Amino acid sequence: MLIYEDNEIYIEKHESEIPWLKILTKEPYKELGDIPQELRARLWRVYDVVEHEMRQYYNPKKINMASFANMLPRVHIHVMARFEEDSYFPNPMWGEKLRDADLKLPPEKEFYRRVFNALH
Repeated sequence: MLIYEDNEIYIEKHESEIPWLKILTKEPYKELGDIPQELRARLWRVYDVVEHEMRQYYNPKKINMASFANMLPRVHIHVMARFEEDSYFPNPMWGEKLRDADLKLPPEKEFYRRVFNALH
């Protein structure tokens, strides 16, 4: 699901029990160092907005950020709100599941609206 898009960057929802967004550049750069400096700086500004909105809206225990790009060999940044009650905490979301979780989170549509508005 697309959350935000402009002519350089877009943000997608990653299906998960936790709030999890992926930030991607439209141009499929292989490595962070391949991105022109101005766009790279903008990518981090977008990350800052997503993290800020995620922290304000969900009040998570921790924000996780990752950029492996092994399966999808292009720059993309995962931004995840983590909770002590989520199925994997304190493990990474790609790690061993420790429990079944039933998180009671506020409506995600409002979070997406906040991210969209903050980036406009």
